Amino acid sequence: MRFLAKEKVLPSIFVRPKPIKLLTSLKSGPKYATILSKEVDLTYSHTVKLLDQFKTYGLVEFEKKGRIKIIKLTNEGQDLAHAFDTALIKLSKIKEKSSVK
Repeated sequence: MRFLAKEKVLPSIFVRPKPIKLLTSLKSGPKYATILSKEVDLTYSHTVKLLDQFKTYGLVEFEKKGRIKIIKLTNEGQDLAHAFDTALIKLSKIKEKSSVK
């Protein structure tokens, strides 16, 4: 039963643009949660909540250095971030084609 609930939650995380932006912003390398929240324009608490969900699905890893957490993508997270970037590029091209008419 738990697996079914997990299947339903994961897609719902990524139908919103900011979680996608949060994940793809980690492609450039490990970052602090505070930096990510500023880059994506999210509150710190919302950023941490999303990152905890990402960690649950094995998309990110946390490395603690004192009180500070450094977040980096796992291999699965890198693959998904790359797929989102590719999809977003394709979507932007579709939009450009329709606005050219």
